[in-house]
Amino acid sequence: MATLSDFKTQEKSWWCPGCGDFGVLAALEKALVEVGAQPSTTAIIAGIGCSGKIGNYINSYNLHVTHGRTLPAAMGIKLANRNLTVLAVGGDGDAYAIGMGHFMHALRRNVNLTYIVMDNHVYGLTKGQTSPTSEMGFHTKTSPEGSIDQPVHPLMLAVAGGATFVAQGFSSWQPQLARLIVQGITHPGFALINVISPCVSYNRVNTYEWYKKTLVNLDEDPNYKPSSRAQALSLLEEKDELVTGLIFQQPSRPYEELIPGFTKDPLSQQIGPIDQELWEHILDQFE
Repeated sequence: MATLSDFKTQEKSWWCPGCGDFGVLAALEKALVEVGAQPSTTAIIAGIGCSGKIGNYINSYNLHVTHGRTLPAAMGIKLANRNLTVLAVGGDGDAYAIGMGHFMHALRRNVNLTYIVMDNHVYGLTKGQTSPTSEMGFHTKTSPEGSIDQPVHPLMLAVAGGATFVAQGFSSWQPQLARLIVQGITHPGFALINVISPCVSYNRVNTYEWYKKTLVNLDEDPNYKPSSRAQALSLLEEKDELVTGLIFQQPSRPYEELIPGFTKDPLSQQIGPIDQELWEHILDQFE
C-alpha cells in the first residue's frame, strides 16, 4: 500500500510562501493514500498557471497541457486507460476562462475523473490581473479603477449544467478538503471540487482571514441535503457560493460505461487487420 512519501517528489516548489496551493497539494496526497491509489496507476493532468505546477510535486504520471485544455486531455486518458485514477488540476483562469467550453461539455459527458480547481480570484502567474471569478470592483494593475466584469459562478454553472458531483473546499481546512477529494475520486462520474486557495501575493481582499469569517460549512448544517439540484442552486445563490462541503451529488453511471462495446480495459483489446477495400473507400472521400 502506498504511503504519503511514495507520492512526494524531490522537485522544489516555486509557489510563494503561504500560497493556498500548498494546502491543496497536502490534501490531495492524503486523499490518494486513503483511496489506495498507487503512483503507477495515478495520472495528474495539469493546466497553465501557478496551480499547474502541482503535477511536478506528486509522484505519478504527469501531463502539463496547453492553456485551457486540461479536461479534454484528462478525458482522453481516462477513456483510453480506465484503470488509471485520473485527476485534472488547474486554476480559475485555466478552468473558467479559456477552458470554459471544455468545462461545460465535461459536465454533461460525465467521464469518470476528478477535476480540482484552485480558485484564488486572480491571475497569479502573470502578476495579478483579474480572473473570471474576480468580484466586480476588484482592483489590479490592469483594472486600477476596479473590475467592471460580472464574475463567473462556477458552482452554479456546474449544478445547472448537469454535474453529478459538485463540492467546494478551503485549502486551510485540511480534513474536510481531503475528505471531499476522496469522495470525488470514488464517485462514479465527473466530480468537480472547486478549492478556495488564497493568493497571498496579488489578492489582498479574498484572504485567509476573510474566508474564515465568511465561509459557511455545510457539514455543520443537518438540514442541508446535497441530493436536490434545486436546493443546491438556491443555497449557492443565497450564499453567493461562499460555502464548503458537498454541495450536490446524484447516482451516476459514467460516460465510458455507456459507450457501445464497453470494456473496462480497452487497451487489452486486439485490433484486427484493416479491411483494404474499406480503407480505400474512406481515402477516396477525402481526395
